[in-house]
Amino acid sequence: MSMPEQLIASDTVNTTCCYCGVGCGVTATVANQQVVSVSGHQQHPANKGRLCVKGSSLHETQQSPDRLLSPMLHGEPVDWDTALGYGADKFRAIIEEHGPDAVAFYLSGQLLTEDYYVANKLMKGFIGTANIDTNSRLCMASAVVAHKRAFGSDAVPGCYEDLEQTDLLILVGSNMAYAHPVIYQRVAKAKEERPELKVVVLDPRRTATCELADVHLPLRPGTDAFFFNGLLNFLAEQNSLDAAFIRDHCTGFDEALAAARAQVPSLNAAAGHCGLDAQELAQVYHWFAGTDKVVTVFSQGVNQSSSGVDKGNALINCHLATGKIGRPGAAPFSITGQPNAMGGREVGGLANQLAAHMGYDNPDDIARVEAFWQAPNMARKEGLKAVDMFRAIEEGKIKAVWIMATNPAVTLPEAGRVRRALEQCELVIVSDCIGNTDTAKLAHLVLPATTWSEKHGTVTNSERCISVQKGFLSAPGEARHDWQIICEFAGKLGYGEHFTYPHQVDIFREHAALSALDNNGQRGFNIGALAAIDRAEYDNLRPIRWPVTTEAPAGTDRLFTDGRFFTPDGRARFVPIQAKAPGLAPAPDQVVMNTGRIRDQWHTMSRTGTAAKLLGHVDEPYIDVHPADIQRFGLTPGDLAILGNGQARYYGRVKEAASQRQGEVFVPMHWNQKYALASCADDLVNALVDPLSGQPEFKHTPVTVKPFTQAWNGFLLSTGDIAPACEYWAKITLAGGYKFRLADGRLPEDWLAWLKALYPAITDWVRVSDSGGQFFRAAGFIDGVLSVVLSTATDKKSAPEMRWLEDQLNTRIDANARFAILAGTPGAGVEDVGAIICSCFQVGEKTIEKAIADGCGSVETLGERIKCGTNCGSCIPELKGFFK
Repeated sequence: MSMPEQLIASDTVNTTCCYCGVGCGVTATVANQQVVSVSGHQQHPANKGRLCVKGSSLHETQQSPDRLLSPMLHGEPVDWDTALGYGADKFRAIIEEHGPDAVAFYLSGQLLTEDYYVANKLMKGFIGTANIDTNSRLCMASAVVAHKRAFGSDAVPGCYEDLEQTDLLILVGSNMAYAHPVIYQRVAKAKEERPELKVVVLDPRRTATCELADVHLPLRPGTDAFFFNGLLNFLAEQNSLDAAFIRDHCTGFDEALAAARAQVPSLNAAAGHCGLDAQELAQVYHWFAGTDKVVTVFSQGVNQSSSGVDKGNALINCHLATGKIGRPGAAPFSITGQPNAMGGREVGGLANQLAAHMGYDNPDDIARVEAFWQAPNMARKEGLKAVDMFRAIEEGKIKAVWIMATNPAVTLPEAGRVRRALEQCELVIVSDCIGNTDTAKLAHLVLPATTWSEKHGTVTNSERCISVQKGFLSAPGEARHDWQIICEFAGKLGYGEHFTYPHQVDIFREHAALSALDNNGQRGFNIGALAAIDRAEYDNLRPIRWPVTTEAPAGTDRLFTDGRFFTPDGRARFVPIQAKAPGLAPAPDQVVMNTGRIRDQWHTMSRTGTAAKLLGHVDEPYIDVHPADIQRFGLTPGDLAILGNGQARYYGRVKEAASQRQGEVFVPMHWNQKYALASCADDLVNALVDPLSGQPEFKHTPVTVKPFTQAWNGFLLSTGDIAPACEYWAKITLAGGYKFRLADGRLPEDWLAWLKALYPAITDWVRVSDSGGQFFRAAGFIDGVLSVVLSTATDKKSAPEMRWLEDQLNTRIDANARFAILAGTPGAGVEDVGAIICSCFQVGEKTIEKAIADGCGSVETLGERIKCGTNCGSCIPELKGFFK
């Protein structure tokens, strides 16, 4: 597959990042068919030259050792014709015997809009089922329904500039500093330039984002709707409503206020429901009431709930009631988790949607899409949402599933149950760029797909901005674009004449034309002005916010500026909200587990986990625990603990965290069986979902917690990837191999024998141990090159980790250096920088402490001297901690 011809001669390419929903522009430098460096695209409206550490490391994740290069059928390589023929024959046979609802697609916000479009068209229009859902169900589905209930369309009203232009920014359930760091830095810069900008964070735990906040309200988990119902009542009591906006542009206000007042009749009642100090709550309520320009950003802390839709509408109600919408610096703002979650929603990638923001609740929409597609088997009812889809697989109702660019064996609630369902499914197809994800290991047929720098198409970010993610490298091996794979599969099912797209632009034009069909302003999503775009214009499309119409050919920054919404009468809808507690309350011997992202990793680490740079900051599964709970459960900071729910277990390193509320713990969502033996957080998450959106409650899982009783612990450095024989291990990618953290409840009888069983080819060993068996250290060499180091102890102190030693792995070691390895002391000229704080420049805590001792008295002077904090800025909250 060749590169786009207009890009071949260029050594730099402007494209779009493939990670979070910020949608940053990236300038990639290319040499010898490789990305050698990346930087932020200075003119892209989303990031204006900034990149986070994940985006800055895109070139370091391109050459994955786990890259899938050919189709694999039952573990053996086959050609494309055989692979797709096998899959199509199985699909056809299952449909003929059991009907179209016996098959399903599960897609991803990592796909491009063009990929999403053809997959949705194939399933809903030609195979004849709406059993096509996406991992966006796990992050954005509640916001989608809240938008539709309030505005008549899944439409984010504002743009990123509003977060900078507002006078009061409220962040609800959003650790923006880690999840959307570039936007966080934009806000930080705005606050530096305008100190009067107030920032409020609503979050049960004190996150890095709170470093920017004037007020942090650590509300009780799941009480967001109580907070906003209380605010709505407060606004009415304070005569802070926009009566004219309510009268002229909304319906249902009286009912919404009555519901809020009945449940949360006073400010003190709101404080009681939320577990907050009444004076601090009053201050924030007064700020909202008295500030003309307010933006309320909400993310997973709101959405990932069994009542996430109601939380979103309770929040939106307050903006409608005060007219704080459709103006610069005033909007409710849902910020998405994935690069193309919104693009997937545009084409109907969710099971309860049709293409172009049309839906199954409207027979005219079904008929319109059916005629446009010339669809012979149009699905006429909603399909199964993600959790129900995999339950149907477990029950044998769905007998074939095609999973694209995502890893549900790790990310769905009750992930162990998902794995068991896939193990017994008649046909599992996975298309991905990585061939050994937890999900791919369960597939019968694995198809090699292109990835960032090879894929070519469009994505839509959180502010409705459509950008091109350019393909500028040739696809390796036999990898193909997802849209090409789907179209060829459609051909083998007999629908080829409807899926003959010479180029991605042809798909995009069809998508754009459908968005404008019979629209006339009734549907929010409309990019009809791009329906005749030619290939050169498409390849060089400037970022543009929809709607893009003949009336607005340059795009639209803000929606609802005229007070008109996408409902039949043009009025926004207030929604009466009866706030609810989370689905399950913890028992007296349990704590509430909250899951979320860490700064430098992405989803299930299939790409970011391969970059040593991105594992320098946090490299192991952990559990944040309040000091009182550490004492209550007999835990020790730095030791391992086990969280449990039913038969599921999560092993993590205990971190003492006063930032946690008592009775609650936080764990990262990223680890999986590729990087840790038993640290998949979603194994524990209950499959409780919002009844309207189907989005799971990831933020509130009652679990038990107990210390892990270990007989020994230690670490293993290895040039090769292995599976250590012990009860706990976590794997960390290094520049020269891997590091494993190890622990077990039983001591081996012979450490050297234990090692030799793992490395039978190594014969050159040096070792040292004490007579009491308290510690053991050994190093193995191949032709003088350090290949293995094992250091174990029966206590924590006797097997200290040595970062300098990691740099010696896979290098030639002389005789003197061998003794330094056994002694655990760096040799001459070897520096130990300590734990990494700044991932961008690999600056460790010991380097920072030395710079402070040498006179650096602020974060700014640290940046001037040793660069930390001067690129993406994600480490700045931690750097500030060195001066407290």
